Amino acid sequence: MPFVRRYAWAALLVFVPVALVLEWVSPENHTAIFATSVLAILPLAAVIGRATDVLADRLGGGIGGLLNATFGNAAELIIGALALREGLIDLVKASLTGSIIGNVLLVFGAAAFVGGLKHRTQHFNRTAAGLGTTMLLLSVIGLVVPAVFHRIAHGSGSTGVELKLDTEIAVVLFITYCASLVFTLRTHRDLYSVTGGSDDTHEDGHGMSVKRAVILLFASTAAVAVVSELLVTSVSETARDLGMTNLFVGVVIVALVGNAAEHYSAVVLAAEDKMDAAIGIAVGSSTQIALFVAPALIFLSYVIAPQPMDLLFTTFELVAIGLAVLSIAFIAHDGETNWMEGVQLLAVYVILSLGFFFLPG
Repeated sequence: MPFVRRYAWAALLVFVPVALVLEWVSPENHTAIFATSVLAILPLAAVIGRATDVLADRLGGGIGGLLNATFGNAAELIIGALALREGLIDLVKASLTGSIIGNVLLVFGAAAFVGGLKHRTQHFNRTAAGLGTTMLLLSVIGLVVPAVFHRIAHGSGSTGVELKLDTEIAVVLFITYCASLVFTLRTHRDLYSVTGGSDDTHEDGHGMSVKRAVILLFASTAAVAVVSELLVTSVSETARDLGMTNLFVGVVIVALVGNAAEHYSAVVLAAEDKMDAAIGIAVGSSTQIALFVAPALIFLSYVIAPQPMDLLFTTFELVAIGLAVLSIAFIAHDGETNWMEGVQLLAVYVILSLGFFFLPG
């Protein structure tokens, strides 16, 4: 029922003007502005994803990979960039953490659970999944090293050295991500071929011209930029009004907003017994966040932020990311999954989210 899903997302577009009107007539109502902004970004992210899929389908693998890397996480990039401009660096890092753990635990957990209810055992390409989890392990290393270095060098007056280290690690992560695009789209693309899955993955794009897809892509990206500014400017006051910390809002709420459309797609694909595509979305999106979005925001912070962004994540954030990657690695090693493994992944996500909720701000 693709048309039902399409119009369900389209119905949420009404929150775009609602958010703008609220900002105009009641700017002090931060919680309402934040809530409507969240609901407005969801369908816009879905439109960006659909238009990107159409262009990737029509323009070929190489250009398609570049488009997916650039626009696939457009909402996260825009929200992160606007938060950087406001000096909310900790919120940016929290949203990156939330995107990584949310994709591998919440998204794939929900996909495995829903798919497992319809199919006793579901199988996927263990080689491709293993390569994806190895890339995530690399991202954990890239985040742990700055934290360890900071603990060792703390108090030695080496802040400049730490920032230089973080930037150079970001360069390594970005180069590695570019190499992974060559690997998946060129030299070893056969490992990532999914039989019978592409029609459903791009079902909404059939019949859409390249011109229309480009127009939708840039119009939706511009709309996300406008609405994201409302979200970012209201997030701190909303967190205070609701008794939440900025860390929890960044890890759980903001992270879910930018990934909502692909979260839904992964669950739908799993229900259709297309677990290769589902795990590809979950692990691939986390890899993009860690190896593409995070370095891009670090580079961007030198231009727009009051101070450059570092890679110094809190201890709890590092533990959460490490546990998430370890969990998905255990699940993916045998190339099959069932509904109980989905429950286990969801349980880990809920436990970590509770930890972030009760963690002092």
